[in-house]
Amino acid sequence: MQTKIFELRDEGTCIPVLCIKLASKNEAERYLLARTGYGRVPENHEQYVLMLPLAGGRGQYNCDPYEWVGNRTKKQCHHHITEHWDELESGQVVDYEFITGVTKEPKKSERLTCDYK
Repeated sequence: MQTKIFELRDEGTCIPVLCIKLASKNEAERYLLARTGYGRVPENHEQYVLMLPLAGGRGQYNCDPYEWVGNRTKKQCHHHITEHWDELESGQVVDYEFITGVTKEPKKSERLTCDYK
């Protein structure tokens, strides 16, 4: 498994998320992922990225971007993360408005403008 944390941004929105790209290292993991519907071989597993908002231990998670019904930010950003996993660094901003061409430059991280200590 690979994990990364991202800052999803949109107009007036900042959503910290934890993403996990599935990957099996051994037969036990392959079995468990296959048993839960993620396919039988590592190539199948690696097409899934679980995304869960970091909301104090509560909240919904999904492996399918289209399950974020009614939340354009999570839906589009999850799809983008899945498609561009290897290009994205943990901690990076994933900006809905930039991805969809509304703005020409991605937003900067909120951590640069607020006191989070």
